[in-house]
Amino acid sequence: MRNDLVLKKDPILEFFVQAANNRGFTLDLTLQMKGCLITGTLMSAKDYFMDLSEGFEDSDDIIQAISKQMASASEEAGKSGNEEANFIHLKHADIYYGDSNPIPQSGVRSWRGKLSEVDGFFLGRITNTS
Repeated sequence: MRNDLVLKKDPILEFFVQAANNRGFTLDLTLQMKGCLITGTLMSAKDYFMDLSEGFEDSDDIIQAISKQMASASEEAGKSGNEEANFIHLKHADIYYGDSNPIPQSGVRSWRGKLSEVDGFFLGRITNTS
């Protein structure tokens, strides 16, 4: 068996992320990462940073400065073109570990992870019926 071809990132998943970043493509996904399942809707890096910046808007001066930096990062992410994708962003994410309820119970507004850390994925999201 040849060891010289080791994929760091799934090229299909990276294609989906590039489509989200460059075209606003969205898709419900469930990721397998280090024994956890992370389920949510794919979002662009630009939307992730914009969402992050909005979460800081009603705070003190230092936090508002961070918000402005996130908004600036959002604009830069929107201009990036067809660059290699290294991170994946999900909105309305739920994180499952074992057979438990999602952590946290209310879900995560925006989630970011390294593409190189994804062990596997499937299309669609897990819904909590309890």
